Amino acid sequence: MDKAGVYHNIILESRRKMSISGVTDVDRFDEDIVHIYTTLGEMTIKGSDLHVSDLSTDSGEMNIEGQIDSVVYGEAKTPLSFLAKIFR
Repeated sequence: MDKAGVYHNIILESRRKMSISGVTDVDRFDEDIVHIYTTLGEMTIKGSDLHVSDLSTDSGEMNIEGQIDSVVYGEAKTPLSFLAKIFR
């Protein structure tokens, strides 16, 4: 549990299926990259043939399937607003 009392967990099964909790926003995703924001900061998942199989904005849970090659955390910052995304 982080300082704010919010959980963030990842479960990676055989580098083919990932379950993530604590997702606060999805920035972008395609077959090679998924970039999200979690309660502990940015997260980038890279691989091939990636598919978001389930996403619940209410519970903050997400499932990704495909060949997962790397998981990288970035800075702990808040996601960009809709307008900020348009003008970047």
